[in-house]
Amino acid sequence: MVSQPVFYAICSRLNLTSKKVLIVYAHQSPASFNAAAKDAAVAALTAQGCTVEVSDLYAMKFKAAATTEDVTGGVKDAENFCYAKEIKLASEEGRLADDIKKEQEKLKEADLVIFQFPMYWSSVPAIMKGWMDRVLGFAYAQEKRYSEGIFKDKKAMLSFTTDCPESVYSDTGLNGDINVTLWPLQNGILNYCGFQVFAPQIFWDPATGSPESRSSMLEGWRTRLQNLCGEAPVYFAPLDYFDKEKGFLLKPEVKEKYASKECGLTVGIHMGKPLPANSQTKAGV
Repeated sequence: MVSQPVFYAICSRLNLTSKKVLIVYAHQSPASFNAAAKDAAVAALTAQGCTVEVSDLYAMKFKAAATTEDVTGGVKDAENFCYAKEIKLASEEGRLADDIKKEQEKLKEADLVIFQFPMYWSSVPAIMKGWMDRVLGFAYAQEKRYSEGIFKDKKAMLSFTTDCPESVYSDTGLNGDINVTLWPLQNGILNYCGFQVFAPQIFWDPATGSPESRSSMLEGWRTRLQNLCGEAPVYFAPLDYFDKEKGFLLKPEVKEKYASKECGLTVGIHMGKPLPANSQTKAGV
């Protein structure tokens, strides 16, 4: 895993010029704040010399359900259908449905993937979850996952709106700590696939804000995109911290290293300690 100082050194020699960006976008209304955030990202990134492609899932009428229809030529075991197995085999044999193939080609070309969406039920909208289930299916592999995942040379981030203020997603708020909410998405999906995950762009409750506050949010997003490559990714424990022969538990030397630390290693791997603060919302924590 690249250490934080080395990561900064690499980024100092890079910029987003000539990079390819895929924005996976899920909102029904072109007049929404999410649409404005998507448009701001397209404009800011294009101005930097990026090639930006948008997958507008609702406009595409993207199929969310993962079914046997995703495999052309029939599945191998219809009686005991296992989507993960069938989709991996179909990917290897070039038998995936056309809509999946098209999205996978966009994904393979992209250096950075941005997911733009309104938070639904503490997660992504169903149509975006369907995109993840169907398009990322070929990246679900136990032999290549987390820091060794197939997208380890790509970057990804979440950009989303909420329907409540930040306080509601605090560690004493009604909905609970936003870092816990983000763990399944950022670790269980993006990090699992190998992505280097940038801290999320969270637009807190823009619907009830003033026009000035919404404009300020968008300007902050544009500014961040201009300096995105200078950011370190969110920290996740590397795969080699875990002992394959013992059920992928933390290795004794890793446990010893963190034994004296006040907080756990990550949100999910907390070792019975307090959770590391802001570890899913700030870089390098």
